[in-house]
Amino acid sequence: MEENAVSLRDVRKRETIRALTDIARRLTIERGFSGFTVDEVCAEAGVSRRTFFNYFASKENAVYGFTEIDPRLVELEDEFVDASGELIDDFVTVILRRWDLLDPLSDAPALFAVIEHEPRLLKGAFERLAENERRDVALILRREGDGAEAYAEVIVHTIGALVRMSVDQILQHHSTEPFDALVRQRLAIARAAFAPSQKAQ
Repeated sequence: MEENAVSLRDVRKRETIRALTDIARRLTIERGFSGFTVDEVCAEAGVSRRTFFNYFASKENAVYGFTEIDPRLVELEDEFVDASGELIDDFVTVILRRWDLLDPLSDAPALFAVIEHEPRLLKGAFERLAENERRDVALILRREGDGAEAYAEVIVHTIGALVRMSVDQILQHHSTEPFDALVRQRLAIARAAFAPSQKAQ
């Protein structure tokens, strides 16, 4: 019973976060980012300012949908650190499971529409991407130990590039292949492309 109650609270929490982000984005498109306040977002969502700032550090983060770290993601990361498989395969699995949980592809058109109306918000989106990459480098170092910084950076940025290519394949080229299949296909191509230089050494 207690576990069900916790699950229900988590669902309601995610619904509230989603509502706040949707409202903040709509108001950004209608009035511009400077044309509304956090209080107006809260009033429309029926929540307090305290609730808003429990979820978002700023109005800008609400527009992006950047909230606090989801406990489900922390659990995934802990599993990765304790895993004993091949590092790159395990890391790609974490990335794909994150996407399954957060479903950023379905959110992309709405976010792009907001940035089209407020191009200055693009800077914050890139800053968040860089922050996530630093977090992933730290995640790999938790597993591999200090001294592997360059190794971790290469993995994170390489897999990130494969993910972005796969996203582009879906959003720009309207691929109907599953996202995880696109990422793994590109990973296989990358491995094959680098294999000859490895043998040469």
